[in-house]
Amino acid sequence: MEMNEVLDKLPAHLLSLVIEQPYNEYTNRDHAVWRYVMRQNVKFLSKVAHGSYVDGLKKTGISIDFIPHMYGMNRILKEIGWAAVAVDGFIPPSAFMEFQAYRVLVIAADIRPVDQIEYTPAPDIIHEAAGHAPIIADDEYSEYLRLFGKIGSKAFSSARDYELYEAVRHLSILKADPYSRKAEIEAAEKHLDYIASSMGESSEMAMIRNLHWWTVEYGLIGSLRKPKIYGAGLLSSIGESFNCLKDHVKKLPYSIDASTYNFDITTQQPQLFVTPTFQHLTDVLNEFSESMALRKGGIDAVKKAVSSRNTACIQLDSGLEISGTFDDCIIEGNEVVYIRTNSSTALSYKNKELAGHGKIFHKDGFGTPVGLLAGTDKPLHLLNDDELEEIGIIESRNALLKFNSGIVVSGIYQTRRRVEGKTLILTFNNCTVSYKDHVLFKPEWGRFDMATGSKIISGYSGPADPQAFGLKYEKPKETTHKIVHTESDIQLYGYYKLIREIREANANMADDSEELVAIENRISLDEFWNTIKANYPKEWLLMLELLEIVSAYEVNTALSHEILHQLHFIRDNDDNITKLINDGLDLILKPKGMVRSW
Repeated sequence: MEMNEVLDKLPAHLLSLVIEQPYNEYTNRDHAVWRYVMRQNVKFLSKVAHGSYVDGLKKTGISIDFIPHMYGMNRILKEIGWAAVAVDGFIPPSAFMEFQAYRVLVIAADIRPVDQIEYTPAPDIIHEAAGHAPIIADDEYSEYLRLFGKIGSKAFSSARDYELYEAVRHLSILKADPYSRKAEIEAAEKHLDYIASSMGESSEMAMIRNLHWWTVEYGLIGSLRKPKIYGAGLLSSIGESFNCLKDHVKKLPYSIDASTYNFDITTQQPQLFVTPTFQHLTDVLNEFSESMALRKGGIDAVKKAVSSRNTACIQLDSGLEISGTFDDCIIEGNEVVYIRTNSSTALSYKNKELAGHGKIFHKDGFGTPVGLLAGTDKPLHLLNDDELEEIGIIESRNALLKFNSGIVVSGIYQTRRRVEGKTLILTFNNCTVSYKDHVLFKPEWGRFDMATGSKIISGYSGPADPQAFGLKYEKPKETTHKIVHTESDIQLYGYYKLIREIREANANMADDSEELVAIENRISLDEFWNTIKANYPKEWLLMLELLEIVSAYEVNTALSHEILHQLHFIRDNDDNITKLINDGLDLILKPKGMVRSW
């Protein structure tokens, strides 16, 4: 991967998800699929998309005629402060969001098969590069996307969310493989439906993922009566971008209520949300973030950390950050009185691990009381040396600390960790920690490091210092299927290549058919057409590409009519591609010269 100043900032745990774009594996039909979609997009979306779309295509280095190479895109994207990386299909939502926070577009390297040219449930390079990339050229929207990533990457997921992610990924992989068996797809759909129907209460990640879907992926902007398209899912779906503006798709004003609307990736959406401005998106995002444990802290943060069953961070009002897998915390009434982890834990301050308090030392977990000492109004972390002595915290002497909650800490005080004038940790030897009739810490367990926070001010998914913690995103167990093409398909792609070579050779000779005639004399377009018609009688996209060349240069009127007749026959016998063929013909049968115009 060719790095730049944007990509250099990516942490190691995200880089592990990046793959090399398999550019040489794209077939010439893949390039034809890209070209078909992009030509239709420029024609249609220039009238119905947000004004920054067409300009954004040029600014971000997106070609219309062939699939873009990530290297070329990055050289241009860095000029607007962004970059792009290739990944293998769906990646974990938290990782996807974090890439956004670093201003990096995650681009699924595969491209949809021709039978999903209008809409695909799997992420692909059309969706990511042609959908997401152009709109980020708008400064206001770009900042919204970055902020969304920063906040969204901190959202708590439930254990069930991870199962849903795996089910969605599995189904998308099967659907992206043209050779998947129908029974496999149906089984995957049934499994996904089962998980989706038994999710229980929505997690933060589920709700913020909804906001992402109804804005970044499927958002409309403007008025309810005449909105424009800006969501990448709509911009990359030539079928849904056309249908979404029709009256049968309900248009709702965008608000925080969108977080409660779930979505189905396998079909077109029954309703869409319209934001009046990009600034309104940021306002709603900030409103939602106030309901997150990230902002609220307290019981909410602890409960969500525990239910996630994954690494989380709890931050105390002292500034100390505790990163681990939380479990068996003690809550009394509306107060969290004791928090603990059951896995290797790290203690940090301002997202930097404290020396001597990493996962190796706290390998068996960590526990600490939370709250004020009985009879005091001042938190422990704000007490100076004299005030600590007044309550009996004197080096090498036994100390007895009683909390309002009823937790008692008794042990020989050893030392403290003070940062920026605040005491973050008090360390005791021969220490016992008890609560009512329960012993929470025993002397034989070693030294007891007690955090000094009086309340929990924040909680979020993941560790405070990912690098020191050794955070890793494991590579997906199931990878996108490597397509093994049949001999017949390989021959077909050769025909797409030939048409592409003819088009490119004549790209600068729009008003001179002599070169095309010369090429025809060498390969015989009539013979070429007869081969296609005999061996691939339903290959409508290849026929459109051939018709485009023959019609544009007016070299063989009889052949044009014959190709057109075959396309009409295919169209009239398959409702699924009627619009695709009609739209392709609409571009081709324009006056000469308009075929290649933007």
